[in-house]
This record gives sequence, C-alpha cells and structure tokens, in this order.
Amino acid sequence: MGDLDRKPILVSGAHRSGTTWVGKMLAADPQVAYVSEPLNIFHRPGVLRTPTQFWYTYICEDNQVKFTEAFYELLQFNYHTNLEIRSLKSIKDFGRLCRDWWTFWNGRRKNQIPLIKDPFAVFSSEWFRNSLGCRIVIVVRHPAAVTSSILKLGWNFDFQDLLDQPLLMRDWLGSFQAEMEKEIDSQEDLIAQSCLLWRMIYTNVDEMMKKIPEMIIIRHEDFSLDPLAKFKQLYQELDLEFTDDIQNIINVSTSDKNPKTTSRSTVHSVRINSQAQVKSWQQQLSKYEIERIRTLTSDTSPIYYTEADWM
Repeated sequence: MGDLDRKPILVSGAHRSGTTWVGKMLAADPQVAYVSEPLNIFHRPGVLRTPTQFWYTYICEDNQVKFTEAFYELLQFNYHTNLEIRSLKSIKDFGRLCRDWWTFWNGRRKNQIPLIKDPFAVFSSEWFRNSLGCRIVIVVRHPAAVTSSILKLGWNFDFQDLLDQPLLMRDWLGSFQAEMEKEIDSQEDLIAQSCLLWRMIYTNVDEMMKKIPEMIIIRHEDFSLDPLAKFKQLYQELDLEFTDDIQNIINVSTSDKNPKTTSRSTVHSVRINSQAQVKSWQQQLSKYEIERIRTLTSDTSPIYYTEADWM
C-alpha cells in the first residue's frame, strides 16, 4: 500500500456539531483536500469501496482488515470510477461523481493533505490515529445547540446501530446499553435521543484524551465568537499556513450579513452569522426544553461547559 508522506487530518464529533464548517474552513488551505463522510452509510463507493452497515461504524484492530486497504486508497486519492459508475441512479449521483473525481484527481496531482470530515468516525478516532497516522480534531458543540438543530430537522436516531456492534459496545458503550435499549422504545423523543448520543460521544471523547493526548478538542462556540483568532491557532497546531486568502474565506463564511440560522434547505451551509447563531437555541427551544437538556446531560456537559454557558 505504501507509506503516506503527509499526515492526514480527521475532523469529527457528534453530527450537527459543526464538523462540516470546521472541515471546510481548514480545507480553505490549497494544500488540503476535503473528503466528506466516508463512514456515512450512504457514502459513495468511488470514495470508499468498502460499504458500511451502521451509523457510527466502529473500526479497531479486531476488525480493521475490512477497512485498512480501502482507507489507504482513499488517503492516496485513488478514486474508484468503475464502482461509482455502476452505482449511479440519478443525475445528482452523476454530479457527485464529477465532484469527487475532481477532488481526488486534484489531490493526487497536487499531493494535497487529505482531510476527512466525518462525525461517524468519532468512536474510531484511535484507529484513525494509530493505523492511518491521522491528526485528530474533535468539535464539541453545546448540547442545547445540537439538540435544537436535530429537533428542527426531525432526525431520529436508531440506537440499534450501536447495540449491534459488539466491539463498539465492548470498548466504549457498554455502560450505556440499558439507556440505549430504553430509548429504542421511545422513537419520538428526539430530545432524549439527542442528549443520550451527545453524552455517549463526549464522555468517551474525554476518555480518548488519555489514549490520544495530542488530540485537539475545540468548542464550536469559541470558533463562532472569534473565528479568525481561533482558526489561526488551529492552523498553527496542524502546521498549515494561515494566509490572507484563507482569512477572507473565513470572514465571508462568518459575516454578520449571513443568515443567523440554517434551515432544512441549507442544512450543510457553511455561511452563517457565526456570532448570532451561538445561542440561537435560546430562541428556538422553550425554557422547559432547555432545562430538560441540561438535566439529561448534567453528568457530561460540565466537562466542556460552565454555568454561564447555559445563560
């Protein structure tokens, strides 16, 4: 497979935590190529030839044989055009083929640094670091903000996808088994689902720091309030060059002229009034909902957020 001659970057965290925004602002660097969610169960086979069965698929030494070579091919920008062509079902799929083929061709031609943006890789962070040499960036976002976004989108989460992964349960989620089984019986309670998933992810991110001390954990709110200073610092930590062009891209992305919140039609937009949206959840949630989220995440949220962050 050959050795990678540049350190890839993994940007992860809970879904709806801002990983897309952080990943794309890092990929504003022309040295960096942005690859989106290869562990999404709907990922394109041209990008990663190995299918994934579960949301938050867990990869470790015990099951890596299925994934290692495919990820090495991804990191070397080996695009599987034939597999992609055979999977096409719509004009939109063909558009994705063109986009991804260009990303991989350009990445290989310019020897760019692969940046994988994938919230569904969060539990596999140790494997990405140990087996692929990735530098890990984890995005944390306030649990009320994440839950508000999930409520707006109406996104259910099926915890069976986690329970059906014995290695994931063994290594990270065993202590949450009873809570997940309870939530499976209440599919309509999006607040409880979101809070449980948030707790599971960020409780274990805190534990991961013991195994990956160089892992970079950032708070979405800090970057939203002071994007230029925070991204400049992150660029330095990742040995990337923070240029005037990159500064301009970040300014455009976070301008106060941008919308204050996203909608269903702009769910993946990276243009938003970053300061205004930091506490937009206070207008979108009722006082009862906020207090409930606070109570449901009270064992984990103090690791990352103070009393003042709920005000």
